[in-house]
Amino acid sequence: MTTTARSPQEYIDLEDQYGAHNYHPLPVVLERGEGVYVWDVEGRKYYDFLSAYSAVNQGHCHPKIIAALTSQAQTLTLTSRAFYNNILGPFEKYITEYFGYDKVLMMNSGVEGGETAVKLCRKWAYEVKGVPANQAKIIFAENNFWGRTLAAISSSSDPSCRNNFGPFMTGYEMVPYNDLDALAKLLEDPNVAGFMVEPIQGEAGVVVPDDHYLKTAYEMCKAKNVLFIADEVQTGIARTGRRLCCDHHGFQPDILVLGKALSGGVLPVSAVLTRDEIMLTIKPGEHGSTFGGNPLSCAVSKAALQVVKDENLSENAETLGHIFRAEMQKLVDSTDFVRLVRGKGLLNAIEVNADEDSSAGWDFCMKLRDNGLLAKPTHGNKIRFAPPLTITEEQLMECIEIIKKTAMEFEG
Repeated sequence: MTTTARSPQEYIDLEDQYGAHNYHPLPVVLERGEGVYVWDVEGRKYYDFLSAYSAVNQGHCHPKIIAALTSQAQTLTLTSRAFYNNILGPFEKYITEYFGYDKVLMMNSGVEGGETAVKLCRKWAYEVKGVPANQAKIIFAENNFWGRTLAAISSSSDPSCRNNFGPFMTGYEMVPYNDLDALAKLLEDPNVAGFMVEPIQGEAGVVVPDDHYLKTAYEMCKAKNVLFIADEVQTGIARTGRRLCCDHHGFQPDILVLGKALSGGVLPVSAVLTRDEIMLTIKPGEHGSTFGGNPLSCAVSKAALQVVKDENLSENAETLGHIFRAEMQKLVDSTDFVRLVRGKGLLNAIEVNADEDSSAGWDFCMKLRDNGLLAKPTHGNKIRFAPPLTITEEQLMECIEIIKKTAMEFEG
């Protein structure tokens, strides 16, 4: 599709006139990306410090991923699951061996992966655990975010996700994040089938739990025959300095949900991985998707996962994440504007010294944009920093200087 050259405001006005108003983008109109950089329609270059919410871990338009896309796109793109194809089975073998699971169910968006995990958990509860019909419960952490379908918002504690969208699904229980005592109480219910949790809460502002929380929660679930479901759509694929965030804590979730960077940001792909006992409760006709596991997405995802391995992106995220947080801590110590930094690997956030309902985070991101770096606030006063994992130390230090310079401008 070719487009007529327009001013940035004309592009913004077109979206405003013809598109739904369900997003509030930062006013920058992008037309090209390569590696850690993006360019706007006027040719201005920026560091991308959001990576499409961690979907572009391998960098924009990685040549190996694009090569896999173009090659497969010229051969076969979609068969549906009405027929076998020569790409899906080999990819299923590749991804299950990559992450150490028996089976995978391929879907498209991250929220479809979450829905698949919920359905699998319920099916397992009735057919394996023996929960009475329609009585299964799944526990979710407060302030979670895994999408905006009705199933996802039924588990949400965010009023903006829920207001005027009810009635909501039943069978969901809420528990404070990072609170093992509260979780223990809910796990006493024999009808609890699963606990679905983000290892780090991304949309909530990169909230990192206590070091022992995830492993202990997993062990508590195991003791009660409850499935531990890890929503690693944002934290997975090397983002936190390990292939999976749960790898930091030395355990394998019963059900693993992946998305975003599974395709390197090239097209929507998600995956749910688990063991045979759980996956094989789903029979033909009980779950699926026309596009799920299509040859194009499988070819792209294999290339994207191979890039993570070949280019040591986990190790790079681990090393540079320590540098980034150390430098941000210097900013916390030297200014009143930034009050804390937190994160793991190259999934980090700073919190500015303002209320959640203030415009401080937005204003700061606007000034970052003016200084050549793109980021986006969440919950008003928190700014998530998640550059592509291909970033070099030299590039990272340049970005740190931009952030420091911008903070000092606000301090002044």
